[in-house]
Amino acid sequence: MTDKNRWLALYVLCTGVLMIVLDTTVVVVALPTIQADLALSGTTLTWVLNAYLLTFGGFLLLGGRLGDLYGTRRWFLIGLALFTVASLACGLSSSPVALVTARAVQGFGGAVVTAVALSLIVNLFTEPAERAQAMGIYGFVCAAGGSIGEVLGGFLTSWLGWESIFLVNIPIGIAVYFGCLKLLPVDAPAATPRRLDIGGAITVTLGLMLAVYAVVDGNAAGWTSVQTLTLLGTAVVLLAAFLAIEARIADPLMPLRLFRLRNLSIANIVGVLWAAGMFGWFVISALYLQHILGYEPFQVGLAFLPADVIMAIFSAGLSAKVVMRYGIRGPLWIGLAIAAVGLAWLARAPLNGTFLFDVLPSMALLGLGAGMAFNPMLLAAMNDAAPEESGLASGVVNTSFMMGGALGLAILASLSDARTQSLLEAGVAQLPALNGGYQLTFVLGALITAAGALVGALWLRPKPQPSGGESVPAPG
Repeated sequence: MTDKNRWLALYVLCTGVLMIVLDTTVVVVALPTIQADLALSGTTLTWVLNAYLLTFGGFLLLGGRLGDLYGTRRWFLIGLALFTVASLACGLSSSPVALVTARAVQGFGGAVVTAVALSLIVNLFTEPAERAQAMGIYGFVCAAGGSIGEVLGGFLTSWLGWESIFLVNIPIGIAVYFGCLKLLPVDAPAATPRRLDIGGAITVTLGLMLAVYAVVDGNAAGWTSVQTLTLLGTAVVLLAAFLAIEARIADPLMPLRLFRLRNLSIANIVGVLWAAGMFGWFVISALYLQHILGYEPFQVGLAFLPADVIMAIFSAGLSAKVVMRYGIRGPLWIGLAIAAVGLAWLARAPLNGTFLFDVLPSMALLGLGAGMAFNPMLLAAMNDAAPEESGLASGVVNTSFMMGGALGLAILASLSDARTQSLLEAGVAQLPALNGGYQLTFVLGALITAAGALVGALWLRPKPQPSGGESVPAPG
């Protein structure tokens, strides 16, 4: 495969991943319009999001393993085709059942694409410097896609209707599909035939889906409600059964020895903490801009652009150079520390805040921190995995991000609501009470992100330095 084609393949893969990443936030902006047009109840409306999150979170591990066993190119194309067809079904939906069902299929397709794409990139770029640069570009797509989605969602919904947020995926999906057919190398036949671990696949997928639903619906149902406790208890039992199966079966879905790879395990712990802090920042800061400062949805999206631009600068090559010069541990923990400072800056966000002084510095610090840390975190998670298990390693790190983000957002939002309620009961006016809840969220998000930085600094293991006095020639 020529060097030019490998980079073209990366851009095509990242376009497919961007389409998946956009699909969550682009829908959030359109929810009020969808509810009015299809006459959805509040409960049904939540399922427009939950159906996607359930299948996306539940199938990440399985999607990555399917790619390892039966071909990463093949399963990327299958996932992409499912996501594209489901997007068409979403855009043509005229009933709540049709829309929710199509969203569930979208989630499954998105999970497969997300898990397999990172594996494809790792196997396309085996030279350390090129891999670091490719991961930087992938990291920018993942990190910046959410805020881009808010801008795009507001524009499309306002001018073309809510259906357009789904239908816009059709030409993109088709272009990516045929681009991958042309650019991605055909999957090599497996040296020895391997069977899918059906028992492991069922238990881990159901366990993750129940855990995701318990978390995303926890605030509405109540964290100590029978529903939440039953779902979490069942999820724990299923995941324990999964581990028991994996410990005994000859060809497991997820070999437990994978977690003896220290950097993979530490990167996943850091990923959980980082996602917990950053998801809370993303959602709560958008609410602060809308409810406290009076921004329109389109203006909220624009407010995130400084972070996106800074991340783009890192992804264009600076991130790879930093990793090649300093390894993965330093940039990871320093980047997370900078992001924690950005969150702490927002914790003082006043009622009469201004963009220039109260919002922009935080966005700049968060963009700098994320741009610095995301690439080394992915490299730490993926570099030690064998090529035939890279899809599984990708599924694991993506699942960690998904679960950390969902759990962190749910807990932080719940604590924010509780703080607001206590201030209201103490006689504080509505807006100051609401802002007090937001400020608490930013403080906790900063502490969680700082904890991720500490874990990375103390326990991530750098790769051995080469003899002969050279600088670091490989990410590590």
